[in-house]
Amino acid sequence: MSETSRTYLPAAGRDWALPLYDPFVRLLGGDAARAALLEQAALRAGHRVLDIGCGTGTLAVLIKRRYPEVEVVGLDPDPKALARAARKAQRAALSIQLDRGFADELPYPEGSFDRVFSSFMLHHVEGDAKAATLREVRRVLKPGARFHLLDFATSDSHSPGRISRWLHSSHRLHDNSDERILPLMRQADLLDPRRVATRSGFLGDIGYYQASAPITKA
Repeated sequence: MSETSRTYLPAAGRDWALPLYDPFVRLLGGDAARAALLEQAALRAGHRVLDIGCGTGTLAVLIKRRYPEVEVVGLDPDPKALARAARKAQRAALSIQLDRGFADELPYPEGSFDRVFSSFMLHHVEGDAKAATLREVRRVLKPGARFHLLDFATSDSHSPGRISRWLHSSHRLHDNSDERILPLMRQADLLDPRRVATRSGFLGDIGYYQASAPITKA
């Protein structure tokens, strides 16, 4: 794992809260939300997938457990979260590549992945880094490959739920509106960006988004 000196927001907001993160997210339906995201991805044997902002590795482990013939890579800037992810994978006897890094500077060659996932991560990213992250997603996707995004979702006419407002600052959640995310995907040259589903719960509205990399002409 490469070293990085950039600052980042830990998965639980504070390092001391990291042990509480997984049970808290599970209690609020996060595991079910991630399972639904995975169902949308139509993974096949031989696919190589990337989970950006993988945190404690819940989604990466779920992917590898359900699709053992898929190569799974997880990326996160938080070494403490990655250590937990590594222990999860080890306990489950699963082979998962875990790398330290940032989503707006992905350390992978162009056209490396059949699927890229982002699960409850994009709202952590502010300003120009959000656009840069989506450009990097586009860069590492193979031609015709897909990006699957799961995150808190708001619109200009709907405010996030109480718990989501408590978990994350309101300006970050507002920046996760369709009016912001979908144009950024288009600007990153991701094709047909759309919200494909919405779930409501204690976390407020959760949106599922998809977009594809262009198919290179022969």
